[in-house]
Amino acid sequence: MGLAGAIALRDSASLLPRGFWAAVSVWLEKPQVVNKRLSGSRIEAERRGREEERQVTAGDGAIPHPTMLEALWSDFSGMIAQEDSEMPAFIKELEKENQPETDALGLDVVLRTLFPKSHPHHFSVQWSKEMVIKDTFNGTVTFLPLEENDEGKYQIKKCNIYQIRLTHTKDDEWSVSILTSSPENWVADGIVYPKRTWLGNELLSKLAKWSTEEKQSEFKSTLSLISVAKYSRVYQELKKKYKEMVKVWPEVTDPEKFVYEDVAIATYLLILWEEERAEKGLSKKQSFVDLGCGNGLLVHILSNEGYPGRGIDIRRRKIWDMYGPQTHLEECAIRPDDSYLFPNVDWLIGNHSDELTPWIPVIAARSSYSCCYFVLPCCFFDFHGKYNRRQSQKTQYREYLDFVTEVGLKCGFSVEEDCLRIPSTKRVCLIGKSRTYPPLQEDRIDKQRTQYINNRQSCTGVTSDKTVGSNQCDSHHVVNCVVDQAVELECAANETKTDGDRVWWSGFQPREKVEQVRNCAALPRDFVDVVVLTVASLLLNATQEKPWEHTLDVHLNTWNKGESLSLREVAEHLDKETLKRLKNEYGGLQTLLRNNHQVFEVLNGRVHIRDWREEKPSKRTKPEVKRRFSAEAFKTRLCWFFSHHPDGCSLTSESCPYAHGTEELRQPQIMKKKKHP
Repeated sequence: MGLAGAIALRDSASLLPRGFWAAVSVWLEKPQVVNKRLSGSRIEAERRGREEERQVTAGDGAIPHPTMLEALWSDFSGMIAQEDSEMPAFIKELEKENQPETDALGLDVVLRTLFPKSHPHHFSVQWSKEMVIKDTFNGTVTFLPLEENDEGKYQIKKCNIYQIRLTHTKDDEWSVSILTSSPENWVADGIVYPKRTWLGNELLSKLAKWSTEEKQSEFKSTLSLISVAKYSRVYQELKKKYKEMVKVWPEVTDPEKFVYEDVAIATYLLILWEEERAEKGLSKKQSFVDLGCGNGLLVHILSNEGYPGRGIDIRRRKIWDMYGPQTHLEECAIRPDDSYLFPNVDWLIGNHSDELTPWIPVIAARSSYSCCYFVLPCCFFDFHGKYNRRQSQKTQYREYLDFVTEVGLKCGFSVEEDCLRIPSTKRVCLIGKSRTYPPLQEDRIDKQRTQYINNRQSCTGVTSDKTVGSNQCDSHHVVNCVVDQAVELECAANETKTDGDRVWWSGFQPREKVEQVRNCAALPRDFVDVVVLTVASLLLNATQEKPWEHTLDVHLNTWNKGESLSLREVAEHLDKETLKRLKNEYGGLQTLLRNNHQVFEVLNGRVHIRDWREEKPSKRTKPEVKRRFSAEAFKTRLCWFFSHHPDGCSLTSESCPYAHGTEELRQPQIMKKKKHP
């Protein structure tokens, strides 16, 4: 027996032992949270005390033999009775618990299956099974690996056995530890069973943290509505099938993030729809429309997998031409009115659909009684424009999800929530696939929808928002967009329109077809130069106001680094016209200063003059593309410090990546994409 590790805990909030068992449940049911080489697990069967074994169905028909867990438990009891010398000492301690009079005290036995992720060096990764024994009375949970013999029956392996243990020391002092098989009986495979040091460091630290953590997650468990086993299998198949898209991605966005994120979303939808067909007894694959489809990759994958559908977006993307004729993509602006309904479509998709997100449940509800929807909210939009927070007790993300959920409920849907497994911080999806009312009540429910939308915000409260992607009130394009009399007349006019061309919300405006650049990159060069010089002078002059500090340092360092000032202090020294111009850009002053990273460094809201002598090389190896870019950009721009700083550049000409004078300037080289074989 070996001690992999132990951590002392102080339970001042009286969370133990309840918190410990909650942490164990996470490791039991969602091991991928810690072990990133797993894609999930499934509880096959469980048995409590002397109760009969209970089977747990997974939705894919993979149910173990009814007596499998009982047979394993019988074999385990025999191994203890025979005092098998190969079993760890902590296993033998379970012998006293394996008695009829104590068996009902809370000795739980669980059979689980672990699903490894595919690995480039392991083409055939097998699922693994374990028998888990939870002793709630003594605070231990023991994991016993299983192996399949030649007869196809599972038996307990005598290696890679480990136990998680909670011990009460005294008062509010506890400890959590992990015991394992002896080193010679621990065979690490790097996937399901990492090294013993990993158990003692990574797993143990997580368990200790979760055991005494009071904060409860405000989101559902990942992949809680579908089979994890199916997801793992289908995701690996699609990832292998569409991985070549990463190499030929023509957009400026990160190919790996977008490709694998859309593969994950497609996987989720494929399984969701497969289970829906099984539930409803359907054989025909569902049709779909992706509203605000963007690059169209999700539409391409779903279409390739045999699902009839199309994608619509206001702006065509370069990658659309690569998909071929079987992928149907349309360049069109969607407006929430009766001319944009989809009565013959089974599902509407809103994948980061921005200003369309709250409208998608409405469009689905009014398209047909059988139309369902799937939305993955990202940017926060209301019916009329940017979403305004109303509850400070919640995070903005949680509050917005609750709002979109409320929209679905008001539209008559039974809304479900789930967390996707995607490389994004915004990974909660909302699904409406069933109604809360019978079809005959459609007219009454639709009146409620209309009232809810109108009550969301009165027409006089709609203000102009000129930022990209937001919605603007289009009441005759009035300058301030808020003229009470005109808006009231327009609202009244909309209410009297016939259902045939009813406009649901007059203030809605889709994003502009040509996406404007508002990250300060399109500002005139002379304007940027003036701001940079003004801010730099402000920082340098601030040092002169502290001559005693500068004098102390004069013999050690004569290069003036300037002082740091907050962004607010810097803004106070800029004229109103400059601030007004910067306000129209995303991030304003801070973005402009960060764009000019040669001169400035913005840290924690404070602006500094960048001292290139203090720049440290990155610890991480840069990708080949970035290394080539650094080499090809060398000396292609003038050094600002050489030209403008009173002390010149802090670096020598040989070590400075920028040109010290026009004679050092090199012509920029156009980077050529490396062709993949």
